[in-house]
Amino acid sequence: MPEMTETLARRALERSAVQRHTEYVADVRRIVDATYRLIERTGGIDPSLREILAEAGSSTQAFYRFFRSKDELMLVLLDDGRRKLLGYLEHRMARASSPAGKVRAWIEGVLAQASSPDAAARTRPFLANQDRLAEAFPHEQQASFDLLVGLLVGALEEQAHDGARRATRRAALTARRDAEAVYRLVFATLHAHLARRSQASPDEVDHLVGFALRALAMDPATAKAAPARRRGARR
Repeated sequence: MPEMTETLARRALERSAVQRHTEYVADVRRIVDATYRLIERTGGIDPSLREILAEAGSSTQAFYRFFRSKDELMLVLLDDGRRKLLGYLEHRMARASSPAGKVRAWIEGVLAQASSPDAAARTRPFLANQDRLAEAFPHEQQASFDLLVGLLVGALEEQAHDGARRATRRAALTARRDAEAVYRLVFATLHAHLARRSQASPDEVDHLVGFALRALAMDPATAKAAPARRRGARR
């Protein structure tokens, strides 16, 4: 009997822990979604904690149960957005038939974030605050950066193999540096458009793609990405 009682007690505790976890996840999601709504509705790039809590219908005590600061919340939103962008870019790149086409799909997908009002509204605050967040959370920011750069590295390494070049450590390092350079160029362009509340024209996108491909020693003629279902942005 004592053994049965202990087993039942353990199961009760496990069920309670699962329930609390589910409730906590829902609470965090409510705060995150409320912050997104607030940013989209007001167009602000740095909502106050009071505004966020009012939108979410949460208390200060509930907020600090999950986040140490508002910056940590913004970091969570930034990571959430970048992971959604990652899935969107993977979808576009998978439809391309060549490494150069994958690079084109990546660039077009990133710049598309300025063409959707909802995505632009959600993206603008994080690009505006990314330096402060990077200083406060360097490891988390680097991990998020690596996810997006990694997609480009994969395309460049595929190009190297297609060119029958030997895969060496030096070649891998070059691919990484090239990918980071493309990332910075494209995200700087996106940042400029978000700040101006504009979007890249087809001619500007084509010029940027051609510039990047020439710098990467890729043939622009092979860079036709298969058409993806137009979603404008990942969110």
